[in-house]
Amino acid sequence: MARRVLLVAAAVLLAFLAGWLWGGFGTSAMGRVLVASELRGDLLEGRAAVLAGRLDIYSVNFGEASRHFEAARSAIRAARMKLAGLARQDDVNRLDLALTRIDEAQRLAGQLNQDANARAADAAKTIADVLGTAADK
Repeated sequence: MARRVLLVAAAVLLAFLAGWLWGGFGTSAMGRVLVASELRGDLLEGRAAVLAGRLDIYSVNFGEASRHFEAARSAIRAARMKLAGLARQDDVNRLDLALTRIDEAQRLAGQLNQDANARAADAAKTIADVLGTAADK
């Protein structure tokens, strides 16, 4: 009788362990997909804000351009943190360059300088490059 109870307990424990391992495996893959999706969303949001800022510069609306550059900076910083967590230092460095270009564009927009457009274009290209590598990994 005691042997049967031990066998049943061992079978239940083994089934529990197998279910836990199986469930953990799927969660890990879903977690990676979720992080990749959030990263892509942050990069797209940042790039869209930079491009909106460029449009504002074309229409000589430097105040609105500055607000768009601020929004871009927030999104790119969030993406940078996710990339740093994934240990993708090359992409982190490229986003640091994009943030520098966004800062320059915002400073030039504050001075009502059309050169802000060129800095914003550089930032948008760098973000697009990181987006391309984010899709590959």
